[in-house]
Amino acid sequence: METSAELLTPRRTTRQITVGKVQVGGGAPISVQSMTTTKTADVEGTLQQIYQLAAAGADIVRCTCNKAEAAEGLAQIVPRSPVPIVADIHFHVEMALAALEAGVDGLRLNPGNLRKASEIKLVAQEAKDRGVPIRIGVNAGSLHPDLYERFGGATPEALVESARMELAYFREVGFDDVKISVKASSVALMIAAYRLASETFDYPLHLGVTEAGPLPGGLLKGTAGIATLLAEGIGDTIRYSLTADPVEEARAGRMLLESMGLRERKGLDLIACPSCGRAEVDVIAVANAAQEALKDRNLPIQIAVMGCVVNGPGEARDADLGIAAGKHRGHLFIKGEVVRVVKEDEMVEALVEEAERLVAEGVEARLAAKDPKAAAAAEQDRLALLDEKGADANQAQVKIDSIRRKTDR
Repeated sequence: METSAELLTPRRTTRQITVGKVQVGGGAPISVQSMTTTKTADVEGTLQQIYQLAAAGADIVRCTCNKAEAAEGLAQIVPRSPVPIVADIHFHVEMALAALEAGVDGLRLNPGNLRKASEIKLVAQEAKDRGVPIRIGVNAGSLHPDLYERFGGATPEALVESARMELAYFREVGFDDVKISVKASSVALMIAAYRLASETFDYPLHLGVTEAGPLPGGLLKGTAGIATLLAEGIGDTIRYSLTADPVEEARAGRMLLESMGLRERKGLDLIACPSCGRAEVDVIAVANAAQEALKDRNLPIQIAVMGCVVNGPGEARDADLGIAAGKHRGHLFIKGEVVRVVKEDEMVEALVEEAERLVAEGVEARLAAKDPKAAAAAEQDRLALLDEKGADANQAQVKIDSIRRKTDR
């Protein structure tokens, strides 16, 4: 059986660069990035946030370097960080040079803001001498005015041309340790720009919808753009740009990659049915309670919360573990096989307990320990629910016979 990743378009082949100890491109796992919101000069506060981001799934973290105090902070942060640190540079070449001196693992330069060719080449030469990669971070909102006028606005072609021009400066000093982003706040523009960039460059691409906004809209826009491109085999590293706690960015990035089969699962994936008239419990309440009880346990499994036993275990048979409601009882199942029946008010507690045992002991051991009466009890509840609420399902064969008579089959 094919894995989720194998069902997607194969990833395009790119060059590989190394940011600290994290490989980007060239077939390396797609990495998750985020950015601190603290003042970089606040060393302890910034480090605390970096550790939170790393715990949430960030592989690389970016910090602003807009002042001398920020560069001095980076000199203290970099050696204590659990993940590689990239310095974000906008207008001042001095800050790029200071960040390199501080020992950062990477730079991000915005071509629309740092515009002098001599300064761009100076930074590239210094980065080359230190073995530090640079992201060419093109942004639709800060294109060079000449490009904006030349292309009639922030078009995909304008964004890619901005990256190409920056790359030309780098090549003049023999520097090609590069990754590229062509971000926009418009999802459609972002997708089109990255598609063109993937046809134009063989450098690794950093995906993101910039200025996506607060939750939930920002999360939806980010996912729409990033997931579309990943499904097409485009992208080597990603960042959600949310107006929210950056931990939400890291968590969302990790969950997206895991859900698409592009990274090994390290955290919980809780799925739940949308509920219907057959549901015997408040599915939303049970799912939320399960999510809250399990969120900090970091169990690398998929868990399903289903509203009834009519279809629940079958529809969620691929889940590692699940629970379905039926006649004031919960039916706990592993890989679609019912293993225990518990009281309704014990559903969440039983689910958490079994999840921890499943991770510790494995699927086969937990199936071997199942209650031999559980399957019969679940079937009894299923039939009772069909009689009570599944009249349409019970009449299926009658309808099929009628259809066959009308079509002379």
